[in-house]
Amino acid sequence: MWLKGIMTGVLPNISLSKLQTFVSLAAGILSITGALVAITGIFKPAPGKGELVAIVQEAKTEKAVSDATIEILTPQGAIVTTLTPDSFGKARCALDEGHFRVRVSHPRFGDELREVQVVSRQSTEVRVQLRAASLGHTVRRLFGR
Repeated sequence: MWLKGIMTGVLPNISLSKLQTFVSLAAGILSITGALVAITGIFKPAPGKGELVAIVQEAKTEKAVSDATIEILTPQGAIVTTLTPDSFGKARCALDEGHFRVRVSHPRFGDELREVQVVSRQSTEVRVQLRAASLGHTVRRLFGR
């Protein structure tokens, strides 16, 4: 009934505090719904796309490494995208179905390379454990040799 009043330009007798309560409640419900949708993963990658989830950890302690660089490469070595893990060491992206290489690098650790197969409408997880870099690796990284 009050909708009719809005449409005709005549508002019913609603107090400002009741209107604010209604708007706050509606905003809260929308926020919670949005969070639940994001957490449960209702939205999946588009058809023909799959999801790649990379989890980067330090091998010795299994702690997350959040400042690593994750490069997604074609089988020929061309860079498709570059990712940075979150505080849990996790990074994700949608990719076309196919074969990819995942290269993870970090100045304190040796590089790691993995081969993965991404399948349409599925999530592929790759766990990468970084180990301390050898002296030769550190010198090559510093001096580009």
